[in-house]
Amino acid sequence: MLSKKESNQKVNGLALIPFLVFIIIYMGAGLFMQAKGVEMAFYQFPSVVAIFIAVILAFIMHKGTIDEKFAVFAKGAGEENILIMLMIYILAGAFSTVAGAMGGVDATVNLGLYLIPTQFITAGIFIIASFLGVATGTSMGTISALIPIALGVSTKAGLSLPLVAAAVVGGAMFGDNLSMISDTTIAATRTQGCELRDKFKVNFMIALPAALLTVVLLLIFGAPEVAVPLEDLHFDLIKVLPYILVLGLALAGMNVFLVLTIGIFSAGIIGMIGGELTLMTFAQSTWNGFTSMNEVFFLSLFCGGLAALTTHYGGINWLIEKVQKLMRGQKSAQVGISALVSLADVAVANNTVAIIISGSIAKDISREYKIDPRQSASLLDIFSCIWQGIIPYGAQLLVVGSLTGGAASPMQVIPFLWYQQLLAVMAILSIFFPFAHRIIKKDPWNWEYDVAESGVAAKKAAAAAAASLES
Repeated sequence: MLSKKESNQKVNGLALIPFLVFIIIYMGAGLFMQAKGVEMAFYQFPSVVAIFIAVILAFIMHKGTIDEKFAVFAKGAGEENILIMLMIYILAGAFSTVAGAMGGVDATVNLGLYLIPTQFITAGIFIIASFLGVATGTSMGTISALIPIALGVSTKAGLSLPLVAAAVVGGAMFGDNLSMISDTTIAATRTQGCELRDKFKVNFMIALPAALLTVVLLLIFGAPEVAVPLEDLHFDLIKVLPYILVLGLALAGMNVFLVLTIGIFSAGIIGMIGGELTLMTFAQSTWNGFTSMNEVFFLSLFCGGLAALTTHYGGINWLIEKVQKLMRGQKSAQVGISALVSLADVAVANNTVAIIISGSIAKDISREYKIDPRQSASLLDIFSCIWQGIIPYGAQLLVVGSLTGGAASPMQVIPFLWYQQLLAVMAILSIFFPFAHRIIKKDPWNWEYDVAESGVAAKKAAAAAAASLES
């Protein structure tokens, strides 16, 4: 990211046009396909193609030689945080795919259903979805795994299918928001420049009250009319171990690359011992996991370069200048960041894309108003997940309608999405009454080195090592 000083204090609102074009193309294509009745309409036009068109427009509309503009673009695309984010994406994809191939998802679901009494089944489904979402880092995978179970349970127990489906979606978004390997978490922390575990701790203190209140509501309103007869649930506890290992090591502060590598190989070894994987299928699953992240990989790469061009030609400075007129301090600035990512998600119906679009702007706002990056990262992730789990044209609710054969349409599910609604209330309260900021107060942010105080020594050592190498 180029600072105002590096961009010679340029202020030019026209530099934001390429980003606007990207949103118009992506959203317009989705609305057009939806009007034609195409399933998963907002996911038919590839986001990478839309951002590529926006990049071409940025090159055309700005002054300067092609070499000068490409140098700015390449610097943004190759920025350290972007490259770190890309590497984490592909490792997270590999872990999720390998763990799923060796039976980890089925084992986790069956273990949850085995442990939870049948009279608490609706709240139990929310808890299972929450754990599975945290473990796998994918709300879509969680919903796809649990909605068929929710359909069967609601039929047998005389429960409202939209209510049970909402419990699945709410739990999935809880997991997506907090998971160490979720692409939204990765994008939020890397764009804001903070550690995964630190963002998790701040985020968790906001999400936990919303989750507990949701469980209480589901216990009251989701009690089954009859006991739910569940079939014999087979699971191998060892297949849940890689998920617990990754979560525990990440929270303990181990380097995220090492954590995910350990997760990949532990899942692979367990799969080969159990017979679900061979050495060849383990390698193929790892590769498939890498390639499963290709869309968000290329989107982040292009978006990093486009953000650098937009900043260089004054677009970000113009936006901040306009936004500042609405901001009077830290609290209103946090509201602005929350509104920014919310509007982006409503526009593009993809929470990862929304964070990538608004992340660099949020970073500049947080620096301007001294908002701790761990808080801005939490707000980006929270509000993108809130809206992604509510909008009826988002993939999460669309897949619910698809897997239930239309028995639970998105519009029927939305009134029961209590977790998302409560999370929004808790997030807003956290801005005006910072009850989740204990970790921030214990280890305040050092704005000179742009890290928490606990990381200043390491930052100084890295800078000294880099200087010695250059000399």
